[in-house]
Amino acid sequence: MKEPRLKGWWLIRLALTMVGKKGLKELAKASKRGKASSAETLRRMLTVSKDTVYGREHHFEEILKAQTPEELFSRFQRHVPINNYEDLSPYVERHKNGERDVLFPGKPKMYGTTSGTTKEPKWIPITDQYYQEVYKKMNQMWFYTLIMNKPQVFYGPCLSIVGKAVEGAAPDGTVYGSISGISQRDIPNFMKAVHAAPPAVAQIAGYKARYYTIMRMGIERDLRLLLTANPSTLVEMQTNANEFYDDYCDDIERGTLSKKFPIPGEARAAIEAGLKPNPERAAELRRLKQRYGTVLPKHYWPRLQIVNVWFCGNTRVYFEKIRDSFPPDCVFHEFSYFSTECRSGLVLKSNTQDTVIFGHKTYFEFIHESDLENPHPKIYQINEVAEGQRYCMLVTTSAGLYRYNMNDLVEITGFYNEFPAIQFIQKVNGTINLTGEKLHERQFIEAVHETEKKTGKIAPFFVGFADPQKSNYKFYFEFADQHISVTEAAEFTAHLDRCLQDFNPEYREKRRSNRLKAPETALLGPESFERFKANCINQGYRDGQFKVNLLMQDEKRHAMFKDLLK
Repeated sequence: MKEPRLKGWWLIRLALTMVGKKGLKELAKASKRGKASSAETLRRMLTVSKDTVYGREHHFEEILKAQTPEELFSRFQRHVPINNYEDLSPYVERHKNGERDVLFPGKPKMYGTTSGTTKEPKWIPITDQYYQEVYKKMNQMWFYTLIMNKPQVFYGPCLSIVGKAVEGAAPDGTVYGSISGISQRDIPNFMKAVHAAPPAVAQIAGYKARYYTIMRMGIERDLRLLLTANPSTLVEMQTNANEFYDDYCDDIERGTLSKKFPIPGEARAAIEAGLKPNPERAAELRRLKQRYGTVLPKHYWPRLQIVNVWFCGNTRVYFEKIRDSFPPDCVFHEFSYFSTECRSGLVLKSNTQDTVIFGHKTYFEFIHESDLENPHPKIYQINEVAEGQRYCMLVTTSAGLYRYNMNDLVEITGFYNEFPAIQFIQKVNGTINLTGEKLHERQFIEAVHETEKKTGKIAPFFVGFADPQKSNYKFYFEFADQHISVTEAAEFTAHLDRCLQDFNPEYREKRRSNRLKAPETALLGPESFERFKANCINQGYRDGQFKVNLLMQDEKRHAMFKDLLK
């Protein structure tokens, strides 16, 4: 199907080009004076928040008396500790209960929720200032980078997979939800014609029903742009397409949305209002199946220009599974390094993984990977990091995160003038992230203990390994009762899986969507930890420094446990 250019495509391109060029000009100017821009960013944030509860407690006014960037950085480090979410959560709770001027002036626009290190999710505040200066302006630049790389990317429709804009509210009524959903909801009217699937799709709770609806809407159109953060989503979308291809054809022919799936009435009504019979496209899709058997994106979206998706870190495993399914002249654009806590910058060129961090929007500090266990590590500024070296990044944002430890290992891959470009390598400090679940070792330990209480089975030693090839976890248990069978151990794992879903909303989401497969079970023999430790020491580990993480992605150590099975 050769779909005509979108009505108003020229306005979309003109508007994005104007704001994008302005943003890039601002970035170029700021990046030519990296240290000074970084100091100005920090000073601006501290000035705005100096009269807040956190600002008074941590002497922002005293910090601001600094006369030079070096003195400003030094005072900031002296008065403000390195924080994780648990350090800042008491202040967040005060905001959630209606108190103003705690971490920042006023109250947040919304909260983004994400997995924490315990069973309680993180509530990340998003201020209106942060939303406008970072998300809104950076999104405009992001779309402009797509135009620079593929000028025809907005000549046709886009399929964008985002979360639900509003999922609930804090005690004071401030909403929480998906920042991507909010961003898509708030786009200008002339941009809304780009999106093939309406916002109502995000209201569908069942993942098979949601994927079906997304693909039913998308496969009817001659897409030019596909946006989704995690490539595991693309794998599941294609699985859905393989299973329900004939249903798509029937729906598209009649202008309907299949009744096979439980779709809330309000969402169904909003989606069906935009449907109409399209027998020509249905016939074309049926011809594709007759010709190819298994129909792939390169067949039904032959003019697709860009797939904007992560392909760094663990996500590359899923990316490699689907990359050849797309048209040969389609380019892949890395989604950039960002999280609920901080949108750090943008990838400016397609087919690279290098995120240029925006030192004029966020204040960044770095700890070298060799110093991560040091309680008083050396802190590097953006002008002090070295290409090819790996660091853990600290961020200070206008949304109330101060010296916040991202717990991510990133590598400096180059520089945009004096602003570093980074690639995400992996989570650190006991967190595993196969498909976006961000499962922390502490959650795993707590879930095992909860499962012990529920089942009455005690596991004195246990360990879990992530398998990116299988997209799941394998849990090894040494039970106190060595007579426990493989079947009983598998039941223990099923209980544990349910506990992890209760403790970690992102783990639950990925399991329900089948991006994260069911965990596997293995039974260990007696004294398995002692035997594992002895093997490690025999391989050169120092006895006094030996420790074992209980949740890992480490094939070398995983192989050692396979030798300890009953």
